[in-house]
Amino acid sequence: MESAMKTVMAVTLIATLAIPLGMSASAEEGGCLKYGAGGAVAGHFAGRHTMSGAAVGCGVGAWKRHRSREADRAQERAYQQGLRDQDYRNGPDDRR
Repeated sequence: MESAMKTVMAVTLIATLAIPLGMSASAEEGGCLKYGAGGAVAGHFAGRHTMSGAAVGCGVGAWKRHRSREADRAQERAYQQGLRDQDYRNGPDDRR
């Protein structure tokens, strides 16, 4: 019994330590999962609208991820053209 418990604990420890090895860190905007979870929590507390909150949050997250990737592509193009000193993070339509 004690041997089986030690084996289960060892496997659990190894699996817990191995999980972060498969993940890569990135500085991207959150997508559907992150905003969907937030929308579900907000919808739940706003009168039991969990599913509609999750759907709206997922849509917002997908839109924000799309905008972030657009801005990253614009910044990369500007860098390749030698305009690296200007701020292209807001996108081409949001000039100051």
